Amino acid sequence: MASDQFADKPHEPQSGATSAQAAGEAIPVKLSFKPMKLLLAVAVGLIIFILPHPADLDTRAWGTLALFVATIVGIIAKALPMGAVTLIALIVGALTGLTPLSQTDEGDAVLMLSGFSNNTIWLIGIAMFLSRAVIKTGLGKRIALFFVSKLGNRMMGVVYGLAIADLIVGPGIPSASARGGGIMYPIMRSIAEAYDSKPGPTAKRAGAFLALVVSQIDTVVCTMFLTAMAGNPLVAELAASQGVEISWMTWFIGALVPGLVALVVLPYILYKIYPPELKQTPKMAQMAKDELARMGGMSKAEKVLGSTFILLLFLWTVGDQVLGINATVSAFIGLAILMFTSIMTWKDIVSESTAWDTMFWFAALVMMANALNAYGVIEWISDHIVGLIGGLSWPIAFLILILVYFYTRYFFASAMAHISAMYLPFLAAALAVGAPPLLAALGLGYASTASMSLTQYAGGPGPALYGSGYNTTGQWWGVSFLASIPSLIIWIGIGGAWMKVLGWW
Repeated sequence: MASDQFADKPHEPQSGATSAQAAGEAIPVKLSFKPMKLLLAVAVGLIIFILPHPADLDTRAWGTLALFVATIVGIIAKALPMGAVTLIALIVGALTGLTPLSQTDEGDAVLMLSGFSNNTIWLIGIAMFLSRAVIKTGLGKRIALFFVSKLGNRMMGVVYGLAIADLIVGPGIPSASARGGGIMYPIMRSIAEAYDSKPGPTAKRAGAFLALVVSQIDTVVCTMFLTAMAGNPLVAELAASQGVEISWMTWFIGALVPGLVALVVLPYILYKIYPPELKQTPKMAQMAKDELARMGGMSKAEKVLGSTFILLLFLWTVGDQVLGINATVSAFIGLAILMFTSIMTWKDIVSESTAWDTMFWFAALVMMANALNAYGVIEWISDHIVGLIGGLSWPIAFLILILVYFYTRYFFASAMAHISAMYLPFLAAALAVGAPPLLAALGLGYASTASMSLTQYAGGPGPALYGSGYNTTGQWWGVSFLASIPSLIIWIGIGGAWMKVLGWW
């Protein structure tokens, strides 16, 4: 196999001017949005706003709810890029006084730009800068190839090799797409094609199974670390608004046992319910060894990066509690080290558009969620949810909330839209029916990420893996739904028991 089969996708940062602009040519003007989808979002917001608002909510609270729902509809419908939708929401909020730029005479408004000062947003942004270094230096690829070279003589060995690699790089790459699509997908595709498994008649030889199992693995790893996915810090931030503090270490300890069980069990279940025709892969281990030989020994950049991540893991696990170093400050320290050693340049940071884009819409959504909470909307919604399940014991009521929250992911093509729209009211309802705070906050948080594997459009590496053409929609949905049942049993059953052992409820 040619060595470039293992190659990562090249990172192409957006440059400033296009060649046409540089040459002074006229720039064509055209609509950058989808008019009907944008009109749908606006119409939904206006309809909600003009409806008589409940007596429990004032005009500002009702207007903020209308703006928020319109924003979520715009994100789901993809009327514009997510950052552009939230930009419009910021402008509307400021112009209408719902979320003004500065305090009004009343002095209790949530400010338009308050989200941008949030340290959680900077944590996820800096972690995304750091994740680029993992791909840029080739360290992530080297780790994955190493474990495939050691375990790759059998198909399940390949799978567990990829799982271990994903687990190692997961804490430092807060993007399921970057890990699953940028590191694991090229290797998975190489494995399939090495055995002549291509989309179509030979898909089930290896590729169809590998695409689904990599999706499941990446989802589990995303669920295990606060910094493994952009949505997790948003969960922590929203939980804090309800008085539940979730640190990096708290998230990790809570997810450790169910996560490790899921990493072992879910690939095996997929192997049984959707088995590949190919069981033995003797040449795969050798091909990985050959590729590692071609890469040569670890470069100085890889060694510095590896050492930096070990330092970050130490600071994230004990720094906050023992040394008094906040997780965001720790991330800044890691970024500074990479800058001082030229592994990441300032140009790299400025050109990392995905991170800046994430930070922008993240800040806007946090601000809007805080406004809904401050203006009493979340309490009003949770009261209505409690009205439906309030007569049940808290364990039964919480189980219903988890299941509804998990499977409504079918209706969302974005983890952020799902979390922003549903996490806070469901958490408030769980607390209202008597669920222990940390159990409720983490249980819904883990469900936020674990549900990502349900569909090919729910986020993470799904679009790339499904886009490879190995699976039909029916196969993806059917197998993923079957896998979701043991996944929920693990996260609710084993996870709940583990939190009981920890004394969290």
